[in-house]
Amino acid sequence: VNWIYPITIVLYSLSVFCYFIDFLQNNRKVNRVAFWLLSVVWLLQTGYFIIRAISLGQVLAISSLDGLFFYAWTVVTVSLVINWYFRVDFIVFFTNLVGFAMLAFSLFPRNIDRLEALHSLLSLELLLIHISFIFLSYAAFTLAFAYSIMYVIQHQMLKRKKWGKRLQRFGSLTSLDKMAFIFTMIGAPLLLIGIIQGYIWATVQLDEFQWFDPKVLSSFLTLLIYLVYLYNRVVKHKQGYGFALLNIAGFLVLCINYFLSSQYTSFHLW
Repeated sequence: VNWIYPITIVLYSLSVFCYFIDFLQNNRKVNRVAFWLLSVVWLLQTGYFIIRAISLGQVLAISSLDGLFFYAWTVVTVSLVINWYFRVDFIVFFTNLVGFAMLAFSLFPRNIDRLEALHSLLSLELLLIHISFIFLSYAAFTLAFAYSIMYVIQHQMLKRKKWGKRLQRFGSLTSLDKMAFIFTMIGAPLLLIGIIQGYIWATVQLDEFQWFDPKVLSSFLTLLIYLVYLYNRVVKHKQGYGFALLNIAGFLVLCINYFLSSQYTSFHLW
């Protein structure tokens, strides 16, 4: 049943991501996708317990692995019931943030004996997932950066009254601002999930997690900038030229994070 773990963590990550989008945008279609992804996660978790019961003659062993996995299964079960009968979507989102963290930590429990093959498999799978989510977030932030650059250029052209066909090809400021927001909204949770998974992997593979590693610090700074941007857009309903510049600043920090801090990191290869 080793294959259940990486598949479950990927699907759970996608479900939390969709709930995050719905939380920001009140998108019912995305909410339904999140619900069905969560349902598949529940089926996988339940299947794990059934297979374990058949093969070992017991559902749970007394270990932190089974405790955290069962906790995550309970959270998912309650979330599905709430989402199906009560439609309290934000409760489902915040609850599953915790549930996802518990499930992720259940992959690498401490102070218990695990088979070396399982440990290697899960380490590799989580590292690949971590890298994938990070680079997907980079792609989203790149698009947000492009739209923000276009916003700034068009804003300056309008300010200087440079009319013409080139100005028309940029599209409206409103549409540029909206697209920058959408791609930032996609990139931020992807980056957050990638950081969480990277931390879990590092705590297992490294003797000591390097909190003050340049790569780690710059990653947190990048995430903070984009979260500040989203907070002002979603909560305070602020937008415009200043926030386009903030989005650009976030991408520049991201570039520093990738190209410069990588030269001084003690454990990152990229």
